[in-house]
Amino acid sequence: MECHVYYEGDDDPKKCTARRLEKFDKATLYRRMEQVPYGVVLNPHAEQALSPADAEDGLGTLVALDCSWESAEAASFRMNGVHRALPFLVAANPVNYGRPFQLTTVEALAAACCIFDEYEAAEDLLEPFRWGETFLTLNEEPLRRYSECVDSSEIVAVQDDYLAAEDEQKRADDAGETQ
Repeated sequence: MECHVYYEGDDDPKKCTARRLEKFDKATLYRRMEQVPYGVVLNPHAEQALSPADAEDGLGTLVALDCSWESAEAASFRMNGVHRALPFLVAANPVNYGRPFQLTTVEALAAACCIFDEYEAAEDLLEPFRWGETFLTLNEEPLRRYSECVDSSEIVAVQDDYLAAEDEQKRADDAGETQ
């Protein structure tokens, strides 16, 4: 699995997972959009969910965006490739630990590898991060279930289970606070 990252450089270099991936030769970073190869663009604003069918379509290249959340939407749609959104997953990185959908670049790439049933590639990507294994442990069940899906519609159905459980937990937490 080839991993490529469009890198805007607008984050803290010490916390940047994309730069660390490049340092360990696990991904290639590009500062100009036209340099980024064609592939599956992990786009949080895409209309279709990433699924194993995307890997079966011969798209062995993953492209992630490493930019601020504010500029992600504008940047992502200028990129050439097949745009897909990751389904519900929880961050394990120290900045956003436990927050759904707030993944770092390496978490996004590793999640895509798992959905494509490439668990060894995911483990390899996460190896340089002390919290990397925690990401896989925290999301073990959803990643397994997503990798067993056939297409985007099945991914969305599984995601809906997790979102319903998340809403139920939130309501229970809110009810506990008001007592």
